Amino acid sequence: MPSADRPSDAGLADLFLAAGRAVRRRWSAALAPWDLPPHQARALRLVDELEPVRPGVLAERLHVAPRSVTDVVDALVDRGYLTREPDPRDRRAMVLRLTADGRRVRRAIEATRRDEAEDYFTVLSADDRATLRRILQQLEESSRD
Repeated sequence: MPSADRPSDAGLADLFLAAGRAVRRRWSAALAPWDLPPHQARALRLVDELEPVRPGVLAERLHVAPRSVTDVVDALVDRGYLTREPDPRDRRAMVLRLTADGRRVRRAIEATRRDEAEDYFTVLSADDRATLRRILQQLEESSRD
């Protein structure tokens, strides 16, 4: 039970959610030059990390239904950022790869992402950022159980 000298954990959760919303708003705005929604930018990042990757694996990593990932992949293929190729291990399956343009955009987006994060967290000292990182990692790891 919260006391007058200890804020409620619900208030802490509200602050955490508000900070997350602020980061997402900034991230969405930062993607404007590429006209990419955050979920497409995340898909580019994952394809870059996993390539060659099957669409089903991408759907799992994005935590979306396979039909939803098809729409994301179609949009990125149409923009020239991804290619679909036969899987060399199973010609019935397809894999996704970044194109040269996709790789260039991915690098530019990642640089912007780093700049935005640095700008957002600059109000914290280096020690506070390290503490926040440790706490968030601890929360994330405990949620895997």
